[in-house]
Amino acid sequence: MADSSGSAIPRGPLGVVRAMRWSLMGLRAAWRVESSFRLEVYLATLMVPAALWLGSDALERVLMVGSVLLVLAGELLNSALEAAVDRFGPERHELIGRAKDMGSAAVFVLMVNVVFCWSLLLLN
Repeated sequence: MADSSGSAIPRGPLGVVRAMRWSLMGLRAAWRVESSFRLEVYLATLMVPAALWLGSDALERVLMVGSVLLVLAGELLNSALEAAVDRFGPERHELIGRAKDMGSAAVFVLMVNVVFCWSLLLLN
């Protein structure tokens, strides 16, 4: 959450702890209600160790693991977008449908990025 006081002074250690708690609450909520996120976490638990084992140097490992983590981040953003627009009700609206489709497309593009990065690195 944004600083409510409008101060330019950093939050300090307590604020960082609070922000981390909110982040963990978001991860927990995504795990609880988003089956796509759970599936992607399961895949990440397989792919991250594989990337660490298959990557020949630090740069390759970073690219492979980073591409997988980007999918998780994209899914969290897509889920946040969907939750925000669903708050306004179940009725269908062209713009809401478009926003949801674009969020889903963003996750798809990130998945294509995983295939692209892994293919280039492993087939080289």
